[in-house]
This record gives sequence, structure tokens and C-alpha cells, in this order.
Amino acid sequence: MNALTLTHEVLVGLMFLISVFFLLGGFPVAFTLGGTALIFAFLAYFLGIFDLSILTAFPQRMFTVMTNEVLVAVPLFVFMGVALERSGISEVLLESMGRLFGTMRGGLGYSVFLVGALLAASTGIVGATVVTMGLLSLPTMLRWGYNKELATGIIASSGTLGQIIPPSIVLVLLGDQLAVAFSEAQYKMGNFAPDTISVNDLFAGSLFPGLMLVGLYMVYLFVVTLVKPKWAPSAPADESVGERDWEFWKRLLNALLAPLLLIVAVLGSILGGLASPTEAAAVGAVGAVMLAGYRLNEERGGPILHGGMAVIAVLILTAFVDLRMQRNVISGGEWISILVALVLSFLIMRGLLVAVYRVYSHRSSKGIRILSEVMRSTTEISSMVFVILVGAGMFSLTFRGLGGDVLIEEFLKGLPGGTVQAMLVVMGVMFLLGFFLDYLEIIFIVVPIVAPILLQMEVAPGVPMDPIWLGVVMGVNLQTSFLTPPFGFALFYLRGVAPESVTTGHIYRGIIPFVSLQVFGLVLLWFLPGLTTWLPHLLYPR
Repeated sequence: MNALTLTHEVLVGLMFLISVFFLLGGFPVAFTLGGTALIFAFLAYFLGIFDLSILTAFPQRMFTVMTNEVLVAVPLFVFMGVALERSGISEVLLESMGRLFGTMRGGLGYSVFLVGALLAASTGIVGATVVTMGLLSLPTMLRWGYNKELATGIIASSGTLGQIIPPSIVLVLLGDQLAVAFSEAQYKMGNFAPDTISVNDLFAGSLFPGLMLVGLYMVYLFVVTLVKPKWAPSAPADESVGERDWEFWKRLLNALLAPLLLIVAVLGSILGGLASPTEAAAVGAVGAVMLAGYRLNEERGGPILHGGMAVIAVLILTAFVDLRMQRNVISGGEWISILVALVLSFLIMRGLLVAVYRVYSHRSSKGIRILSEVMRSTTEISSMVFVILVGAGMFSLTFRGLGGDVLIEEFLKGLPGGTVQAMLVVMGVMFLLGFFLDYLEIIFIVVPIVAPILLQMEVAPGVPMDPIWLGVVMGVNLQTSFLTPPFGFALFYLRGVAPESVTTGHIYRGIIPFVSLQVFGLVLLWFLPGLTTWLPHLLYPR
């Protein structure tokens, strides 16, 4: 090894370690990544081992980001999630599910799992879900006599389902990065016309694994109720869940119908090929505003209900009829369908205007207009995502300019265990980084570096690694990392809202069984990749 190669390795290692050091010190992520990259670029230039012309590609990268239609889905999904969070949907769902399962041992735990899955499929914001579930359900679970470890484990694990159950912001960003990585890997392998993968593929691939994790959680809770029934009792006598009469079922249907319709409209339109993730996210944002407006005044919710039903009707109509008017030949039946679509569009517009007015005029407990809160939160979260993407772009350019990608490729391909060993090393590094870094930094820094290398490897002779499987495994791995003591982010979120009677030790001990279930789920995905690939290959055959 010559001195020049050694200098490259030292600079690459120092750049990565110093970036992590500053991130742990609380410095802004985007400025840390971009600033560290610039410092090392100029340092390497003065040492004569870096060409500054490499940085001229940075503006083009940012222009590509700005014109990437897939990334438009990020602020729309964020808006959808924040609007639903502010609309009080969590409280209604928990109350309804609690009454449905309250008479069973562990009933409230089952309710939390199901509500967590519904919120994951409608919001996809992990931190908000953990905090909301902790504030709403943890006091009730403790009052009913639930074991503290079990209660905190249930809430933390269900709150992180938004990482892997689509539509998820994590999956949108991960899918976008994997699409680029897959194309790069194919070019290096000599395939200049590769099949592309999309966020749709990742959504379809992660749906069943996400539901599988929910099933594993519920099976574990069922076993606990059999072995240690006092850990998860049913509702106490003085907190009756009431009779399951017609009024109960009516309230339950009212609580579940709108969120389920929104999930079907968004996720169904993506998986069914009716809409791209960006278009579906726009539908979700409109639906979230309508749902929020309806919740604020259900007695006068007719126009909003009609608008919501019209959205579903338009999506169904689009699946069977070509509604484009810029055509030379349009049949009579198509003209009728177009007129019906125009009427439905009017109903949608009326319902949306009513909902927007209600959300704008209603004030939260803080005295701030709900729509203002939603817009402010959406702007803050979206700005954070894209500013980090800018800093990560500079970091990636400098890293590659120093030959870091070549060093990592030689290291991974030189491991004695081949593809299996390389995957284990990458998953281990991502798992450890998940203790200290948010998913954004990991997706924007680690995935672009390691994914093209892994996607050039073969899981068996003549069988290349599937990018959809790789993306889902990475997503579940990050979710597991966010749950694992002592640094899991979800545990810190829960610690911030838990009552004083619940200690950090309770939270750490309570989450261990669920982390074990996550690891078991990863093992299943490892040995049964068809759990991930069968649905996208069925929906989008190549």
C-alpha cells in the first residue's frame, strides 16, 4: 500500500468520523455534512489528491433533486400526516378500539397495535405516533393494571410501524435512493437499459412484511395473556366499555370508515397503478383536510362526506374509463363518464372548501389556527429533509472524489463470506448508526455508497440481489435500530411523555421482547425473500 492510498483512506475515515462526532454534538445535520465535505475537499486539494472540478457536479445534482417528481410526495405525505395528527383521529380510534377489545385480556394492547398500524398507513410519522400513543394509551393501560414493561413495549413498537408500513416517508426517500443505486449498479455490470425500480415497488414489497410484524406483536401479546394474565388484564369493572349495541357499532364504523377509505384511496391507487406516489400523496393531503374538517363538526359533515365519497368514485372511474378530453375520438359512453367526473369534481371542491374553512377557522388548545399549525409543521419537516439532502449531496461527492466508494467496494467484495458477509456488515453498520443518526442521514449518506455495491453481488450463482428485498430489509433494520436500547429514538420519544412512575428501566426491559420479534422478522425476510418480492412482482410483472 503506497502513501497516496494511505492518505486517501485516512481522509475518508476522518471525514466520516468527524461528521458523526459533530452530529452527536448537536450541530445541524445539513451544515455538518456539507461543511465537513468542503473542508476535506480543500484539504485533499492542497495535498494534491483531490480535483476540485468534481464539485462542479454539485449544482447539477441539486437541479436533479429539484426536478425529481417523486420527492414532491414528501411534503404532501408530511402534510397528510400532520393534518391527521391534529384532527384527533388517534383519540377516536383508540377509544373505539378500546371499547371493541376492552372485555378481552390484553384487549387494550391489541387496540394499540391495530391503531398503530392504521396510523402508520395514514401518517407515516414515527415520532408523532409514539408521542401520541404514549400520551393517550399509556395512562389508561397503567390505570387498568397493565405491567409497565409490557405497556411501554407495546406503545414503542406500535409507534415505529410507520417506518415500514406504506405509505411511509422513509420508504419514499429509500425508494428514490435505491432507484439511483440500482441503475448505477446495472451500468457498472454492462446493462445500459436496465429495468427500473420505483417507490411503488418498495411500497408493495413492504406491505406484507409490515403486516407480518403486527401479527408477530399480537401473537406475542396473546402468549403473554396466557402465561401471565395479570400483566394484561381486561377492562376493570369501574371502567365499563359499555354494551355493544347499535350505537356502539355505529360509532365504531364512524371512527374507522373515513381513515380506512383514506388508506384505500392512497395506498390502493399506488398499488393498483392508478396513481404515482406523488399523485396519491396529493389525494391523501386532500383527504386528510376533509377528514380533519369532518371531525371538527360531524353534525354538519354532509358536504365533506359527499366530497370524500366523490374522491373514491373518481379513482374507481379512472380505473375503468379514459377521462382525457384531448383526444380525436371520444365515444358516447366516455362523454357520459367525463360529465359524471365533472360532477364528482364539483362535489370534491365543495367538500374541500368547507373542510379548509373549518380547519382554518378552528383554533387548537394553544390558541393557534389548526391549518396554520399544519402548514408550519409541514414546512419545517420538509425543509429539514431537503436541506439535509443538499448537505448529503456535497458529502457524497467529496466521499467519492476521495475514492471512498472504491475503498468500501474493495472491502465488501474482499470479505471471506462473500455476499452474506457483506450484507451482515452493512446491516450491522446501519443498525449501529441508527442509534445515533436519524433515518434521513443514513438514507442519504450510507445507502448511496453501499447499495450500488451490494446490488452488483449475487445471492446465489446467477441470481442477482433483488433491490426491493434489499430496501425492505434495510427499512426493517432501521426500525429495529430505533427500538433497541440504550439509544433507540423511539424510546426517547416515549420517555419524554411517560409519567414519573414509568422509569427508563421499565421502557428498556419492555422493548427487548419486541426487538427480538423484529430480529426474528428480519431472519424470516432473509431466508424467505418471497415474502417481500411476491406482491411487487405480481402487481408489476417484468
